[in-house]
Amino acid sequence: MRYASDLTDEEWNLVKDFFKKRDNRGIKPTHDRRDIVDAILYVVKTGCQWNMLPNDYPNYKTLHDYFMNWSRDGIWEEALDALNKIHRKKKIKMKHQAMES
Repeated sequence: MRYASDLTDEEWNLVKDFFKKRDNRGIKPTHDRRDIVDAILYVVKTGCQWNMLPNDYPNYKTLHDYFMNWSRDGIWEEALDALNKIHRKKKIKMKHQAMES
């Protein structure tokens, strides 16, 4: 199921490399990284408690662990900085196009 807080395909393609598994042991991830990111964004957007997430997301304890680890490692900051740069470039480009019209 898709929620308003989910990343679009374009947004996900811009940040997915930040959330790649950094473990080289060859263990296949249990959960898709995009589902994890979308679930975390759902909590951030809605303000709900972790244990109140919809059931179609992975277990809230797992999600919270990912959130805490990625926060500690600066992954969120890196990914959001990348999205902000893209957004600013689009905004500037739109402004210039409007001024040329």
